[in-house]
Order: sequence, then C-alpha cells, then structure tokens
Amino acid sequence: MTVIRVEDLSKVYDSGFQALKGIDLDIQRGEIFALLGPNGAGKTTLISVICGLVNASGGRVLVDGHDNVTDYREARSRIGLVPQELTGEAFSTVWDTVSFSRGLFGKPASPLHIEKTLRSLSLWEKRRNKLMTLSGGMKRRVLIAKALAHEPQILFLDEPTAGVDVELRRDMWEVVRQLRENGVTIILTTHYIEEAEEMADRIGVIRAGELVLVEEKRELMRKLGSKALTLHLCEPLSRIPEALADHDLTLAEDGHALVYTYDASRQGDPEGDPAAIAELLAALQAAGIHFKDLHTRQSSLEEIFVSLVQESA
Repeated sequence: MTVIRVEDLSKVYDSGFQALKGIDLDIQRGEIFALLGPNGAGKTTLISVICGLVNASGGRVLVDGHDNVTDYREARSRIGLVPQELTGEAFSTVWDTVSFSRGLFGKPASPLHIEKTLRSLSLWEKRRNKLMTLSGGMKRRVLIAKALAHEPQILFLDEPTAGVDVELRRDMWEVVRQLRENGVTIILTTHYIEEAEEMADRIGVIRAGELVLVEEKRELMRKLGSKALTLHLCEPLSRIPEALADHDLTLAEDGHALVYTYDASRQGDPEGDPAAIAELLAALQAAGIHFKDLHTRQSSLEEIFVSLVQESA
C-alpha cells in the first residue's frame, strides 16, 4: 500500500536553478527506501519538499492520502524527520528535548511513550544528561528519538550515520530495522552505498534533479549487475590462446587465473548464460588448459550506482 505519493514534482529556486525535474515516486508502507545520489543531486530538496519544509514549484505530494500543502497539519503529523545535525539545544536534557518535540505536534504528554522511545534507542540511562555532554553517536540517537516523539508512521533519515564509526553505524542499522519491524516506513539518504545494500528494500537513484531509476534492491542487482567467473589455473599462461579469443577473457594474477566477465541477467538467468559458460569450459579443455578452482563475484551496489550515474551524465 502506498503511503507517500509524489506526482510530477518540480522545484525551481529564485536563482533559476532547477533542483527537481518531474519526480514521480511511490513509497510503500512498511518498507525501507534508500535514496542515493551524488552531492547536489536533489536528495535533500526532495525530502524537504515531501516534509513540507520547502515549497514545490509544481506537482503534489500525498502523505497517507493527505495533500502536504492543502492538508499540511495532517500530512506533517505522520512524518518524523531526522536531520544531519542537532543544534540549538546544548543545555537541555535528553528527556526535555524529546518531550518538547512531542509537544510541538500538539500531542498530549506521554511519559510512557518517551520512556519506551529512549529505551529502544539505548538512551534511558542518559535521559538526565545535557545534550552538550553526549558523544556524537548518542546525539544522533537523540535526533531519532525527537523524530519519533509524536509517534509518526513515516521516518526520514538524512545521512543517519554520517561521521560515526563502523561499530556505531551497525548499531544504528539495527535500530532502523527494529523501527521497520514496529511498522514505521523508513526513507533514508546516504553516501554509504553499503548502508543501502545492507538495509534497503528498494533503491532510488537521483541525479541532477531526476530519478534515474527506482527498483527493488535484489532485482536491481540481478538486472544490472555483472558477474566475473575466475578460474585459477594449474599452470600459468603468458597470454590468452587464439582459440579462446572469442570469449571475454582476461589474464589475472600474473597469468595464474583467467577471468570471464558476463551479464548476470543474460538469458533471464541470474547465473548468466549456462550455454556460454559450458562452451567456455569446453574450449578450455580443448586448448589443454586446466584449472584447479573457480569462483564467481557479482557487482556490488556501489559499482552499479557508479555506472548508473555515469550513464546518465
């Protein structure tokens, strides 16, 4: 079921710069959607328009069926936004900061909900601490707690793990997964491709204000990924024999390996074209080339992302 619908959305700033160009996008309830793109691609502008922080130049946004302009309060009440930085509240305690955020949305006081939120983010023991005394990772958790204080159905995370160490990043991933299990729809922007590869159900790639692609992660990697079959040879080769010239082969590891690269979606089979691989193995045998081991490697999401951005340039 669609929880956010973006229709023909555009944004042109007073300077004449067009940040968004005819964006159409549906976000499904309960999914984790990752929005990827280089700096200046329009990620933050798109999030800001959906959240009602920036006015669109054209098109519209529906949040759980509510227009985010004509029915702003209802639309915005369903959204929690986690920005990149925590500012202006250095002397407030964690408890007061999160409670205040709940009140901003007109929600009645609920100490039980605030306690549950802080406990779920491992902040309960820090509830009386002033924000200025917290580590960067704890401040990042407070940002999430603030965004969840009014019990939103949708959570936007703008670069949620930027600047935190690897261990804390993985802790944050677990927090996000738990939120999704509790029914919260997650939309995140990230520069860490591994973050999208690890967590996302679907991925959108934006470049120069246009959505280049929106696809389920697994399907994206199946359709656009390439695979490399590496054959470790019993005896090294100085060059590839002419009898194998018709195959897409390269020598690696100082002649001790042959690498065959192929389209992972060829013939609609995620393992590539079985006939072509069988033909290659037969050609190797005919040429008297023997191998002792083989393995395959599929393109990572990062490689696919780079190729998409380059193709769209």
